[in-house]
Amino acid sequence: MTDKFVAAIDQGTTSSRCIIFNQDGAIVAVDQREHRQIFPKPGWVEHDATEIWSKVQAVVAGAIAKAGLRADQLSALGITNQRETTVLWDRATGKPVHNAIVWQDTRTSALCNELGGTHGQDRFRDTTGLPLASYFSGPKAAWLLDNVPGLRSRAERGEIAFGTIDSWLIWNLTGGTEGGVHVTDVTNASRTMLMDLHTLEWDPAILSVMDVPQVMLPEITSSAQVYGSAVGQLAGVPVASALGDQQAAIFGQACYDTGTAKNTYGTGSFLLLNTGNRPVPSKSGLITTLGYKIGDEAPVYCLEGSIAITGALVQWFRDQLGIIRSADEIETLAASVDDNGGAYVVPAFSGLFAPYWRSDARGVITGLTRYVTKAHLARAVLEATSWQTREVVDAMYQDSGVQITTLKVDGGMTANNLLMQHQADVLGVPVIRPKVSETTCLGAAYAAGLATGVWSDLDELKAHWRRDVEWSPRMEAQDREREYGNWRKAVERSFGWHEEDGA
Repeated sequence: MTDKFVAAIDQGTTSSRCIIFNQDGAIVAVDQREHRQIFPKPGWVEHDATEIWSKVQAVVAGAIAKAGLRADQLSALGITNQRETTVLWDRATGKPVHNAIVWQDTRTSALCNELGGTHGQDRFRDTTGLPLASYFSGPKAAWLLDNVPGLRSRAERGEIAFGTIDSWLIWNLTGGTEGGVHVTDVTNASRTMLMDLHTLEWDPAILSVMDVPQVMLPEITSSAQVYGSAVGQLAGVPVASALGDQQAAIFGQACYDTGTAKNTYGTGSFLLLNTGNRPVPSKSGLITTLGYKIGDEAPVYCLEGSIAITGALVQWFRDQLGIIRSADEIETLAASVDDNGGAYVVPAFSGLFAPYWRSDARGVITGLTRYVTKAHLARAVLEATSWQTREVVDAMYQDSGVQITTLKVDGGMTANNLLMQHQADVLGVPVIRPKVSETTCLGAAYAAGLATGVWSDLDELKAHWRRDVEWSPRMEAQDREREYGNWRKAVERSFGWHEEDGA
């Protein structure tokens, strides 16, 4: 039997990657390139979508070359992407009309407050599963229409296309101005705050309230189907999956059964719990979202806890404070002390996401005494990730009644043994990392392979999943709860720092 190969593009917040997998789900080749982070004002974060497209083309070429393959040897191409980041482009020229507004960007906070009006943050939650927050794409699109001169009338005439990054890439991959396909999948559409979770279609009432013309929106499709054939360097390869990065990770982690959960540690961290074929409304500050939809099968839903800043806190510790030279140095520094010395770091750099949704919060360091050294701070920086995860796990239990018995983990920070041990300690359950830690790309590859017959069904994919390392809890229950209480006190100190003025 000739081995089949599937390529996956992972267009993330800080970089783009292409990974090629074989039929066993093993990595054959990887290529990766970073792109610029643009910060025009405090709280504003932008990307150049044209730069992202050129980096994506470069990593695809790089991965194919490293694998020693030709493009025509690829059976399928899948896409996974940073989710709420919003691009508007001119259909005739193919050029973006403005930099992409990144998911972390908070410029729409005032608009979200205005949209909430007397209804508050939950105005659209029953329909979309989402609280009104600057995180999501719909308000970002509305902001662009209101702030780029002449854009609204062009959008209403059908000259402008809206998309999250998956739509932008699929459109370019399948021909761009020469017949590019304008689609998004249910997982990305569920992050716009414009899609009805139950019908999986754009909601006319919300579009009207946000003043977003439907003519600019992509068609909503499943997560695993052939959208079209690539042109250019990938000529003829079926473009066959799209999943938001966190949904791709739950798919790559083989969390196909109700009650299975995973946490991905990247720029932020995202914990998803599979709730089966029905959306579970959240009363505890979580998001109800699409997990995936394979072809014509019923959609699978998830509860998600979105944490804005985890890996980005280590970057801040390295780049803004200069205490470490490389991200991996933090583990050695943190391990040189036994505990955090009483210090806690709450990384509310652009507000807090789950379970608080407080855009008025800002970062704080609490519990400082003269005893605290940079090593204690390093430890507090790492522990911020596990405490934020604990808050989300508690909220999931309150909403679903499902007690997580193990947590599957992936993402760059899982290489940090100290952090993973602390995560097991504060959750009181085993934390398990799989053999293939690139689960986001793997999920996109799996979905594309399912759509094109490389793999037959979910059971075949489940059989590929292999455990690499497991961390078991060692912390005494009373220590865990005492420190958790301190963490909660620190979080409260972060509230109310930022006055909403629309700036």
